[in-house]
Amino acid sequence: MLDYDKEADRYDATRGGEPRAAAAADAVLALVPSAARSLLDLACGTGIVTRRLVAGRPGLRATGTDAAYGMARRAAARLPGSVVLADCRRLPFPNGSFDAVSAIWLLHLLGDAGPVVAEAARVLRPGGVFVTTVDKAAAHHVGSDIDALAAPYRAERATDEAERVTAYAAERGLLRSGTARFRGHGQGRTPRRVAHHIRAGELYAAGGPRLADRIEALPDPDVPRQEPEFTLRAFRKS
Repeated sequence: MLDYDKEADRYDATRGGEPRAAAAADAVLALVPSAARSLLDLACGTGIVTRRLVAGRPGLRATGTDAAYGMARRAAARLPGSVVLADCRRLPFPNGSFDAVSAIWLLHLLGDAGPVVAEAARVLRPGGVFVTTVDKAAAHHVGSDIDALAAPYRAERATDEAERVTAYAAERGLLRSGTARFRGHGQGRTPRRVAHHIRAGELYAAGGPRLADRIEALPDPDVPRQEPEFTLRAFRKS
């Protein structure tokens, strides 16, 4: 897993920057009720999306949390007084504190997404909405030549698999209430980058160096393939 303290200063530039943040924020807000006045953004990173959530919905007050000091420091510069250093599995907020909770590109990083969904449900008010990305890895399966070689080595189930997250939500009284999608920006995978991640043990571990070599040998190894389309699911607290 990345060291997010070290990545903080260059994170936005390598993750689609403002265009991706704008697309993500617009999609989240499409699922957040217009009456919502408080939102908690879990693992807010540099705050680039959180800031746009506030800008895109007058009257909405957003609080960001992140467990990495480097990320929280960057976010605090964008959202002074509204960022808390915290583990999203043990949030420092009372029950029923927020009208909405968002978790963008978080659940796929966890060994078990259940505790985060449970905490989101706990801090939501009745009628509040939890919005999260699901199936992040699958979003990068765009039918490219990279995907054709890697398909036999994909993990069977991801921690942010949509139906798995939906089951966790249902256990906590969160009922599915909507879906939205948005396009990534600057996120199309290149053969050389994918090969690097395979050799580092971060992707398709079963394929090993042989798969990395085959992917890196594809034509145009530094040309990005199609951009991913990310999926959001929303769940309302009963």
